[in-house]
Amino acid sequence: MANRDESSWLSKSPSPSEVQLHVRGVPFHVDRDLLSARSAKIAALLKENPTEKLVFLPRDIPADPETFELVARFCHGYELILSTENVIPLISLAYYLEMTESHSENNLLDKSLVFLEDRVLSSWNETIKALCSASSTLQQHSGLVDACLESLVYKALADPRLLGEPIKNSSYNEDSEDEEVYRPNARRKLFAPDWKSEDLTALSLQLYDPLMHAMNQHGVPTEYVAASLCQYVKKWVFSAENESIYKRGVIEAVERLLPPEKGILPCTLLFEMLRFAIFLECSNDCRSGFEIRIGKQLDHAEVKDLLIPSQGYSKEIQYDIECVRRILKHFYANYISTNVSGIISVAELIEEFLMEVASDIDLRIDTFVSLAEMSMAASLGTQRNSDGIYRAIDIYLDKHRYLTELEREEVCRVLDCQKMSPEACEHAAKNERLPVRFVVQVLFVAQLQLRDTITKEVQVFDDTLRREVVEDEENEVKVGFDEEEVRIEMEKMSIKVMELERECCTMRHEIEHGLTHQKSKKGKVSMWRELKRKLGCVSSTHDCNCQVQKKKKKKKKKMHSKY
Repeated sequence: MANRDESSWLSKSPSPSEVQLHVRGVPFHVDRDLLSARSAKIAALLKENPTEKLVFLPRDIPADPETFELVARFCHGYELILSTENVIPLISLAYYLEMTESHSENNLLDKSLVFLEDRVLSSWNETIKALCSASSTLQQHSGLVDACLESLVYKALADPRLLGEPIKNSSYNEDSEDEEVYRPNARRKLFAPDWKSEDLTALSLQLYDPLMHAMNQHGVPTEYVAASLCQYVKKWVFSAENESIYKRGVIEAVERLLPPEKGILPCTLLFEMLRFAIFLECSNDCRSGFEIRIGKQLDHAEVKDLLIPSQGYSKEIQYDIECVRRILKHFYANYISTNVSGIISVAELIEEFLMEVASDIDLRIDTFVSLAEMSMAASLGTQRNSDGIYRAIDIYLDKHRYLTELEREEVCRVLDCQKMSPEACEHAAKNERLPVRFVVQVLFVAQLQLRDTITKEVQVFDDTLRREVVEDEENEVKVGFDEEEVRIEMEKMSIKVMELERECCTMRHEIEHGLTHQKSKKGKVSMWRELKRKLGCVSSTHDCNCQVQKKKKKKKKKMHSKY
């Protein structure tokens, strides 16, 4: 295109045969006859109005001064050089001025349209360049928008790789190892693939939104559509310094355009989009959409993903607990009963999240208890113990040492002592941060666990002897049963039972000592017998031992009489 110095004749003092036009404040003096010979619109205006008033009529010319200058040069017989960058603005202006073949042969509109079809729409890269260079003009000419978008959709259907490589989701790699890499159908491969394709992220949102909507409607593979959407949001939201209102529009459009398939994007990337949606105050539908997508694949998330800062007026750093709760609810709503590993993964995830936020000095008791209840709910239906929740409670009490006894009891009320492992019970019995009432419960559970252990050991021995006798009777095999060997085995078992009884007694003395020590701090006296009475523990290890010895003697007598 000629520069303004070379075309100064267009703005020189008008001659009697020229008319003056203003394009966005820039005056142009064009020969009246030459312009009307090419433009049916100008010819009609000159015929109906005096020449001196023409300047006031076409004030809505849809062009910039550079484009109108090209048209004026064309009307004056100068060579017109069409390019990808100027063809769409020229088409728009030629259409407005009615520069058609019916008015004049070899006119501008047909020349521009032929160039667009042959040199621009046939190429993916050239089409995108043309769209980028004329986004403002395209908004005024929907037909050009449709033609360009249709061209891009057609090419994406033939080879979706033009949209970019799909994002690798490591969480789902094992499920997709057997899937074949996409290869376009040979019958549909109508053009040579351009591996250095122009990036769609260069388009404005006003063009990108309808383009990706058309991609979804025409069935372009979802993984490639998602890849392009992620590239777009990374460029215009994650790493751009645009205005918040524009970023908000991009996030809302991307969420609306994302395919609904599970696992099409990594969970971490979805969480990042959700954080921006919350920070930019996007619509409720947008934020809810991301939460639903995350909930479908929560079992592939990491604990750092759940650390979503709460957006409020408080300056304290807190996490959006309600958001995590909603995501967990969506997970259960989409949960498949056969996927047991998924629910176990989520239970572990919530426990790790609980331990992570427990160290927040500003985390309130009611919020922590609410999180602990979520963690317990995530473990329902599984055989997992409560050790993870106990560790989180221990961390919380350690970071909040100012809590009163009643407040510590409130923190511990969500923990089920019966689901704690023996190691966790042993640690809790010596944990000075726990409230006294909870320690008493732990000690009682520890005693019951020890008694159950003794009973199970004796039962295993009895079952073994019974099984040997039954096998001998069924096979009718005469076995020389050595009474000396039986006596030795019985003595070994007796020694083992005595060792377990001693361990039980030791535990009982430790409990008595621990309770006495704790009560002495408050000036009270506690006795083991009183504790058993309050807790309803009326049986003793000695009673259990007597029953065991009676059972052993009965079995031994039966065996001697048999042989």
